[in-house]
Amino acid sequence: MSFDLVLFGGTGDLAWRKLMPALFQAFRHGTLPPGGRIIGIGRDDLSADQYRALIHSRFDKVELAKRPSDDEFAHFAALLDFVRMDLSRPDDYQRLAQTLQARKADTVVMYVATAPTLFTTVCEQIAAVGLNTPQTRVVLEKPLGHDLASNRAINSTVCTIFQEKQVFRIDHYLGKPAVQNLFALRFGNALFEPLWRREHIANIQITIAEELGVEKRGAFYETTGALRDMVQNHALQLLCAIGMEPPINSHADAIRDEKLKVLRSLKPWTPATLATDAIRGQYGAGNMAGTPVVAYRSEAGVDPHSNTETFVALRTEISNWRWAGVPFYIRTGKRLAGRDARIVVNFRPTPHAIFNSSIGDANRLVINLQPRDGLELHLLAQGQDNRRNAHALAPVQLDLDFDKRFGSERVGAYERLLLDVIAGRLNLFVRSDEQEEAWRWVEPILDAWSNDPQGPRPYAPGTWGPSASSAMIARDGFCWAEEN
Repeated sequence: MSFDLVLFGGTGDLAWRKLMPALFQAFRHGTLPPGGRIIGIGRDDLSADQYRALIHSRFDKVELAKRPSDDEFAHFAALLDFVRMDLSRPDDYQRLAQTLQARKADTVVMYVATAPTLFTTVCEQIAAVGLNTPQTRVVLEKPLGHDLASNRAINSTVCTIFQEKQVFRIDHYLGKPAVQNLFALRFGNALFEPLWRREHIANIQITIAEELGVEKRGAFYETTGALRDMVQNHALQLLCAIGMEPPINSHADAIRDEKLKVLRSLKPWTPATLATDAIRGQYGAGNMAGTPVVAYRSEAGVDPHSNTETFVALRTEISNWRWAGVPFYIRTGKRLAGRDARIVVNFRPTPHAIFNSSIGDANRLVINLQPRDGLELHLLAQGQDNRRNAHALAPVQLDLDFDKRFGSERVGAYERLLLDVIAGRLNLFVRSDEQEEAWRWVEPILDAWSNDPQGPRPYAPGTWGPSASSAMIARDGFCWAEEN
């Protein structure tokens, strides 16, 4: 099967940091279908050879194990081509049409790695030159819109040009091996399903933490913030994977139907819950591992009086029979105490305590997503020194490290997703109604914060965010996993 992958934004940050390394890894692993061509699109006045040299030079930024040798890159470079285009000029799309029509590949992938403001322009111009054929697939990077209205406007335009089955809205978290293991844990095993409900689970915590600040993305972050950047997409997709009902099969729409039900079941926001259950913070100046770091407001490209949040903590519930009354806590932020993405499932205590134990509620399942990928099952067992108290219990941990079990050199998120696009597999991509429902749930928070003169709460780098986050969960009688 021959394919052309057209990369709008082919000289941009995402192309050389994520997409080109992922495509090369697929090429190295022998999983990239033969007969392929990768066409970079950009405004730079480059020949195809100059574009290949540019991509080669940027592989120096990739971790050593994933860099190509000169011989490997020479073979990979044979797939690369470049078309100079100004995406705002309709005439330039004719040049792309001529390039594609000269070869007539079986599949054409239009990967739109540009600012969201250009999504509709690119799709409309693709249609204007007759490139929206049944063989064409379009990939849209996040963020898909800035709010509910802009998301609807983009999807409305795109869906008049392409059928839903041709549109691949990418969320790279869904391509992570750890998230795939999350689906396998729930729907490939019968062990946990009888316990996966309100009668046995006290609360669920989703954490996506980063040690880094905004780095060189200050201008982007100013218009985005942590809620749009991480919660509306990544965190809610994880919540859906944890909370959804078992789909009737593994087909894309069966899975996405169940995720949509979760989003529609999220407890709606009220003025009272917005005041107590939606916490935002912003990191100040301080130290990370002994190194001084500046406050968010002092980062390049950031307004010195900015109220943009770099931390979010939310409490919500899924209002259905399985989960009614079980709090779900979502937390994400920058300049936190560690780089850590995990889901903690805290089980209810035993209904009747027969052991004299002051340890408290130790039964929990931890699903590690990054930097480790694996499962931890925390239990209570007989302690080693039981001479004084024959009924003394001690916490124990059963640890399944997927990186050690299966090897750390597994298929990366973008590599997996790019191969799925070429093959036409939609399972790991977000449907338009899913995306719209996520924006609908997030929008009341955005509106409340835009009218709140208090602004985000400050927190010190290297901590777990503002104390209001701990106070929020403590009101339910619980605490974050690291505070236990």
